[in-house]
Amino acid sequence: MTRIAALLRGVNVGGNKKIAMADFRTVLSDLGYEEVRTLLQSGNAVFTAKDNAAKAEKRIEKALADLGLTTRCLARTAAEIQAVIDAHPLVDVADNGSRMLVVFLSQDLDPALAGELVALAPDHIRIGSRVVYQWCPDGILQAPELVPLVAKRSKIAATARNWNTVVKIGAAL
Repeated sequence: MTRIAALLRGVNVGGNKKIAMADFRTVLSDLGYEEVRTLLQSGNAVFTAKDNAAKAEKRIEKALADLGLTTRCLARTAAEIQAVIDAHPLVDVADNGSRMLVVFLSQDLDPALAGELVALAPDHIRIGSRVVYQWCPDGILQAPELVPLVAKRSKIAATARNWNTVVKIGAAL
């Protein structure tokens, strides 16, 4: 059995793609996942599964689509979330977790796109394995929006979480 975090893309943001976290927990439990827990209202859940993360993504997306909610799910094992936390390359400058974003990716970026993202804010963006770290010293609303840019330039699914949320997910796993 593996501990997995599921991160839904764009749910409960600005009134779009709404799902109650109780309903999300029910979906996950109905899929046979155990020890299901949701975090915050933005589509984060942790659970125990026999599935690997890739299979869990597909099963969750299908189950949600069957309920009329079309969204992407990015899943990571506990070890993968811990690796994201341990590899934080901007820890020396990013002193406010609400201004630090982690963009989770469905696959690694093409080197050209990775370079394009870093060029937007060379002192504030770093590329990792299926993840982009972004320090937003002037606030998230003032920073380049990486998720739409990734979607526009590639077929890679992406969803962002602030650092405080990533740490909470890691602790819940």
